[in-house]
Amino acid sequence: MAHPVQLGLQDATSPIMEELIAFHDHAFMIISLISFLVLYVLSSVLTTKLTSTNITDAQEMETIWTILPAIILVLIALPSLRILYLTDEINNPSFTIKSIGHQWYWTYEYTDYGGLIFNSYMLPPLFLNPGDLRLLEVDNRVVLPIEAPVRMMITSQDVLHSWTIPTLGLKTDAVPGRLNQTTFTAMRPGVYYGQCSEICGANHSFMPIVAELIPLKIFEMGPVFTL
Repeated sequence: MAHPVQLGLQDATSPIMEELIAFHDHAFMIISLISFLVLYVLSSVLTTKLTSTNITDAQEMETIWTILPAIILVLIALPSLRILYLTDEINNPSFTIKSIGHQWYWTYEYTDYGGLIFNSYMLPPLFLNPGDLRLLEVDNRVVLPIEAPVRMMITSQDVLHSWTIPTLGLKTDAVPGRLNQTTFTAMRPGVYYGQCSEICGANHSFMPIVAELIPLKIFEMGPVFTL
């Protein structure tokens, strides 16, 4: 869960999010070095008298500032493409759960557990218990197992939505008439929050997502699904 005045990303709960954080740090370091170099060159130009005219015809310098940016782009593109393929990879999921976006709530279907279906609405402030998060808590959380690959089938019945949980590295659009899928493997139990990240209407800010991750043995017991 994000906290006030937080500058970095949320702590990773899945291997994909760990890869995304590592790529973020990698790209941020490259961008920082380029920014400092550009600032240094600009400050040098503004504070130094240009008395030499030998640089007006410098093929070596032109070759360097053409090849060097290409190398930097390759260093950024290769890990980016690797993560892109990892996010789209489907590796024999153990469970399949369907999420349907509505204006403005979510419906979950546990197709592997007798077709269990329930809606998840945001709790109004009057119904919050001490310690609950305002505008983020829901009446029925989606319960998921840890250390097991889970496939989420995501769609919508009205307008565009987006099923997003930052700490899991998940952001998949819910498109009417289209069934998108994503997989993840959570590594730690806990309660993790997300929100619809697509501007889906007047109450766009009021359709949160709460995933409760529990050990696989408890997940398979069954009573956890009692709503």
